[in-house]
Amino acid sequence: MYTIKAPFIKSWHLIHSTGCIPALSTGLLIAWPSPSIPKIINDKKHYNITEAEASYFSFLNAIGPILLSPIASQLCDILGRKWTLMLSAIPHAITWIIKAFCTDLNALYTARAIGSVGDTFMYNALPMYIGEISTPKVRGIWGNGLICALYLGLFLINTIGAYCSIHATALICLVFPVIFLIMSFFIPESPYFYAMRGDDIATLDSLKKLRGTEDVESEFSKIKSGVKRQMSEPRTWKDVVMIRSNRKACFAGVFLRVSQNFCGLITFTVYAQYIFENVGNTINTKMSSILYTGLTFVCYLVACYFSDKMGRRLSYIISLSLCTIPLFGIGIYFAMKQYDNQRDLTVVEFIPLLCMIVYIVAASCGTGLVPTLMLGELFSTSVKVKCLCIVTTFFSLTYFAANNTFYYLSHSIGIFAPFFVFGCCNILSAFLASWIIPETKGKTLEEIQQILKNSSKS
Repeated sequence: MYTIKAPFIKSWHLIHSTGCIPALSTGLLIAWPSPSIPKIINDKKHYNITEAEASYFSFLNAIGPILLSPIASQLCDILGRKWTLMLSAIPHAITWIIKAFCTDLNALYTARAIGSVGDTFMYNALPMYIGEISTPKVRGIWGNGLICALYLGLFLINTIGAYCSIHATALICLVFPVIFLIMSFFIPESPYFYAMRGDDIATLDSLKKLRGTEDVESEFSKIKSGVKRQMSEPRTWKDVVMIRSNRKACFAGVFLRVSQNFCGLITFTVYAQYIFENVGNTINTKMSSILYTGLTFVCYLVACYFSDKMGRRLSYIISLSLCTIPLFGIGIYFAMKQYDNQRDLTVVEFIPLLCMIVYIVAASCGTGLVPTLMLGELFSTSVKVKCLCIVTTFFSLTYFAANNTFYYLSHSIGIFAPFFVFGCCNILSAFLASWIIPETKGKTLEEIQQILKNSSKS
């Protein structure tokens, strides 16, 4: 009994941890502007870049997913999930090389755009890969592990970027895509990909490596029959819309990603240092952003093991509702600071940091975890790449829109404005979630498809 269990645990965690490295790399790139923009706009000797010009760094990493998702999603079916994921390491490495050695504005813009290509491969391939290699029992934990890796990247870039130069930070971050590119040669391809191709031998071999045992016949039979049934369904772009179960799954995925962006989650991380700079003199900007992103990672790591017990839909609704409170709290503080000049707010300058911490805890219960997790669960094998392409495109468009919303509202009206906007979006999303999001906890991928079909008939 123990001769099987020990290598199973070792290989299982190694495979999943390796697969999550691209998410960590994406997290590094997403939050790079937070510690870097203040340094760049203040370093006129090397960069000579204005704040307005630097603000585009926060938006350019949405270009790749918007333009290239159709290509990346198709590669998942042509090359496989693993090899598409491996491709993410190349543009991720290139972007850090450019940032390490170039100071020209256009070169940095190009680096952000190239990095977004790697993000495109990651967003399309990783949820699919994790969802397909995991058993129903642990899919919640490892699906959440993906977002934990991303937030680890957010924490690392804020910490490294706070105390290292732009050049040194880029060279340190270059290590991660290189490590992934090497280690990815030793992880197996998804058994679902081989089952789609009708390669029984490769499917069995993949399952044996993933489970650490030779006894995989039962799971092999379920995967083979489920994939065969799903692949027999119509699989054109038209069928994503015309077949009700596909439409329901795709709409749920789009809703999850759009509502996640407009709850302010990633935006506040990108602008963490900017937010704390506007609080007052008693708040240490660097330490506050490090504390914020570090606590975010810890909360998500803990939530991985507990959020799955509540169920996807309920945890998402509760999380959205709870996130509304600190958002309005921060909005009220900044509104008072802007319009009530006679009131001394020094003694309550801790409120934004406290609210951001409360926001982190609330978001870790569902808002930050559920959307990414469910992308690996919702879609039929026949249209999975097409649905993920659509969802990723909407995610990138609304990511771009949410960051622009924060930037322009905070500069044209006041920094309080985006907090009120995102708080109202949370209320609306929590109200709609109970009708749009299906429950997938503890279900196999085939069982989830049957649930979607049955709900579509009712």
